[in-house]
Amino acid sequence: MAETVLLMGLPNVGKSVIFNRLTGLNVRAANYCGTTVQYTAGKLILDNKEFNLVDVPGTYSLQATNEAEAVAVDMLQGGTSEMFEKVSHCEHYPCPASFLQKPTAVICVVDAANMEASIYLLLQVLQKGIPAIVALNRSDLAREKGHCIDAITLSRELELPVVPTVAVSGEGMNVLKEKLTAIIQNQSLPTCPQNDEVTWKEVENICQQIWQKDTSAPPNRREKWGDLLTRPWPGLPLAILIIALVFGVVVGVGLLLRQQILLPFFRSLVFPYIELIVTQAIPPGIIREIFIGEYGFLIKGIEWPFALVLPYIISFYAALSFLEDSGYLPRLGVLLDGLLNRIGLQGSGIIPLILGYGCAIPAILATRTLNSSKEKIITTTMICLAIPCIAQTGAFIALLSARSIPVMLAVFLLGILVMITAAIILNRKLEGYPPEMLMEIPELLLPRLDVLFKKVWLRIKHFMVDGALPLVLGVALAALLYETGIMKLIGSIMQPLVVNWLGLPADAAIPLILGILRRELIVLPLLDMELSTLQLFVGATVGLFYVPCIAVLASLIREFNLKMAGSILLFTSVGAFLIGGIIYQLGSLFFS
Repeated sequence: MAETVLLMGLPNVGKSVIFNRLTGLNVRAANYCGTTVQYTAGKLILDNKEFNLVDVPGTYSLQATNEAEAVAVDMLQGGTSEMFEKVSHCEHYPCPASFLQKPTAVICVVDAANMEASIYLLLQVLQKGIPAIVALNRSDLAREKGHCIDAITLSRELELPVVPTVAVSGEGMNVLKEKLTAIIQNQSLPTCPQNDEVTWKEVENICQQIWQKDTSAPPNRREKWGDLLTRPWPGLPLAILIIALVFGVVVGVGLLLRQQILLPFFRSLVFPYIELIVTQAIPPGIIREIFIGEYGFLIKGIEWPFALVLPYIISFYAALSFLEDSGYLPRLGVLLDGLLNRIGLQGSGIIPLILGYGCAIPAILATRTLNSSKEKIITTTMICLAIPCIAQTGAFIALLSARSIPVMLAVFLLGILVMITAAIILNRKLEGYPPEMLMEIPELLLPRLDVLFKKVWLRIKHFMVDGALPLVLGVALAALLYETGIMKLIGSIMQPLVVNWLGLPADAAIPLILGILRRELIVLPLLDMELSTLQLFVGATVGLFYVPCIAVLASLIREFNLKMAGSILLFTSVGAFLIGGIIYQLGSLFFS
């Protein structure tokens, strides 16, 4: 069994970037057994020996006052009976069995711009009696702010090797690996205080000796812009401009990839050969039609996820990763705090809402950072009710962009309006008030292209497994239902609802069933139906508000309970048919 090295530090100190520098792209993420806290693990090679490097969830202390801190303590101590119960039955998680033994070493990432809190956590880690090394990260930002940190004195005071690093550029990574190899071989342990009061005094003493600030240094341009982005003027106009620009990039780049590259590639080079092979290998009949017929999963099962949805996956995650790494999202939260307070949320609630446009599952997980149960319920309901995941967004754009840009915009605006209305209602019905917002604001940075590429690539890999594969299976099910006549039977049963109330073709009944597997399957089959503009709007509206997919429902049960998941299921399904039907009935009345 490979030995384990832990990577620990405060939130937003560059741990993930250091982790990627040390491990590359061969990493896996999972929830820690028995919890909802996620960690990442990868392979670290030191002196031709393989170690498991684990990126521990960011934490401010080891007091175990929340789930993330409890997981950090578990990983540090190893081998306890509680650990064995949690981990022994979870062998499908990245390197879980290695958590049953103490880690070989710890890399403590210290934020050069926030020394007190970082050193306090470091001293708590050292109390566990594990060899450690310090990565003094973001040294470049500290220098820009006029902070002068004496790394040699810090190393002497801590009795540990201290390596200044700049994670985004890779500065100090080779030295970090060399020093880490040395401490693993030597297994030397520094002395450290065991009392919390003494620990804080030691923190103050160390900071006084190593940290000096040049008070004459004026604020740099980055600090000035970071401050301006949190003020109503010019923050709000810039926020509107940035969001519009992001939407334009996602649609424009996705459309370019779809129309000019992926669709021509599949339709001209791939599909003709598939049809030729299937035609020669399988005689005419149901089996052949299931493969290459109306819903043939060797055609639609490839075209829908990889030619219609994937382009928007790429463009969206490129834009989202840029906003994340630049430090803009927390500033947007500060800017919108006053507005979100009116619907029962803090400004930090904007981050899960934006993540929801990528995928509802990480967005729901991100609600853990919110401070009250009321905020979590409101935010989760908004995500599940009217925020389309990126695959569904790609389906909307593929369906509507070529036919009617105004209808596409109207669908998204309707979603925002319904979300706000639902949040206002829940804010009045649920007890409690949003507490004062506490949010750490990272530095405003220009992201590095290599880091962005790695993040986007990892998210695309995640989509291939958790998004594309279920979509292909859903198309296969659609092909089976269509060719066996079950689709027509379902259509006849649901005709009063689908045809008379929603005004859609009877064949539109089958996407309502498939949408339970993947929400974009409600929208994609409409591409091959001849629909009026009103029917497009109705179909897209029903798809927007329809029930969350199975994976999201499972996340709701895990994060909240079965009652919460059932309530959202009922709320979304009734809302989808009610709103879609009202739009059709009013539209047919006024525009017939």
